[in-house]
Amino acid sequence: MTFRGFIAVDIPPSPPLAALADELRRASASLKVVGPEQLHLTLKFLGETEEGLVPEIVTAIREACAGVRPFEVSVRGTGGFPSLSRMSVVWVGVEGAEPLARIARTLETSLEPLGFPPERRDWKAHVTLARVKGHRDLDRVRQVLTSRHDDRFASHRVDRIHLKKSVLTPQGALYSVLETVSLVG
Repeated sequence: MTFRGFIAVDIPPSPPLAALADELRRASASLKVVGPEQLHLTLKFLGETEEGLVPEIVTAIREACAGVRPFEVSVRGTGGFPSLSRMSVVWVGVEGAEPLARIARTLETSLEPLGFPPERRDWKAHVTLARVKGHRDLDRVRQVLTSRHDDRFASHRVDRIHLKKSVLTPQGALYSVLETVSLVG
């Protein structure tokens, strides 16, 4: 059996993030806004994953996290991928995520022998807030993102990394935690 997998850090909901999500929801019907309980920072998207590989994936996560102590990140700034003019994803930035960048780079290397190809793009610390599902009414979205470009939405202590499963439904993706690796220190 396979599942759609990814490795991530949860980002807990905060009132400022919820307010931004509501503002985006009102700005355009072309956005599919992520629910507050689903917010996360992806370290590695695995895609279709054999259940039998879970122990090896968890070992790779443990090894990538070795020596990384819990730390604080700041959820700050807004933007769109690939750009505000042609966005397909609306995101908030994450500052102080250098330890996560190191973990992500290590995972790219250690998971390749298990059949997970490395990303072609450099890893960028971000939390997806919405996906663009149409291209109408996006000027208002751009205005919101530009006006909130430097806003600080939350800070969060990172002390665990999750292997997650994603199930796609008509209402959007549903995520569940399969395994957790705690940062020690």
